[in-house]
Amino acid sequence: MIFKVLYQENKKSNPKREFTKSLYLDCDTEVDARYLVEQNTDHNIEFIEPLEGNHLDYEKKNSDFKITEFK
Repeated sequence: MIFKVLYQENKKSNPKREFTKSLYLDCDTEVDARYLVEQNTDHNIEFIEPLEGNHLDYEKKNSDFKITEFK
C-alpha cells in the first residue's frame, strides 16, 4: 500500500502548515511507514495517510509524486 507522510523537516521547530512537506512510501502498514521515517530521518511526522483508488491516482498526477526508498 502507498502511504503519504506529511512532515516537518526537523523535530526542533514548531509545525507550520507553510513548511509541511510530504513523501510517499510503499509499505504494508502505517506502523511500518512511521518506523521507516523515524529510523532514517530527523523528520517530525504530522500525519500518515493511506492512498488508494482515485485518491492515489490523483496523487500520481502530482509532479512531486515519487516513492521514497530508504537504504
